[in-house]
Amino acid sequence: MSFTVEQFRLDFSEFSAINPQVYSNGLINFWAGIGDLRLNIDRWGDLRDHGLELFVAHHISISVADKNVAALGGITGQASSLKSSKSVGDVSVSYDNNAMIETDGGNYNLTTYGREFLRLARIVGMGGAQII
Repeated sequence: MSFTVEQFRLDFSEFSAINPQVYSNGLINFWAGIGDLRLNIDRWGDLRDHGLELFVAHHISISVADKNVAALGGITGQASSLKSSKSVGDVSVSYDNNAMIETDGGNYNLTTYGREFLRLARIVGMGGAQII
């Protein structure tokens, strides 16, 4: 199977229920093209389609979040991380993010799609590779 926007929207229905202008075909295809260059079919084999869809879902989630920041007058592209605590007045809450982050996962830890992609990429990348 090769990547199609239609199949992506079927497999990840959360991206089809939203206004199509939010998760546009152009945005999806852009990130699919980048992923196509990064995910070597010889290495990924039968897992490539799933890996590519996770890669796209991760990147379009971040892209749309940046668009939302811009719509509110914020500065896009700023580095962020998972919040571990928040305080408002006398009330505070803390989270143990160590249970859900992938070690050395970088920006892939910012979405559930990214974390799943990274786990899959690490499995795919295990073992030796012969360069011919």
